[in-house]
Amino acid sequence: MVLWSYPPRPKMLAVSVCFFVAGASLFAAGVHLSFANIGPQQDRAKARSKFIKDRLKKLVDDD
Repeated sequence: MVLWSYPPRPKMLAVSVCFFVAGASLFAAGVHLSFANIGPQQDRAKARSKFIKDRLKKLVDDD
């Protein structure tokens, strides 16, 4: 099924450009939010890892 004919009409081309810009902006916003929140996520992962290591050391040392 062909959604548009070649060459595309100006309106169809404008709609395609709008969808591309909208998709690119959503992608950029996701990347920004991902990098903005990476510090707290790393801190939580390190704290979790430290807690597990300390807990395992305590369990092993008690025996």
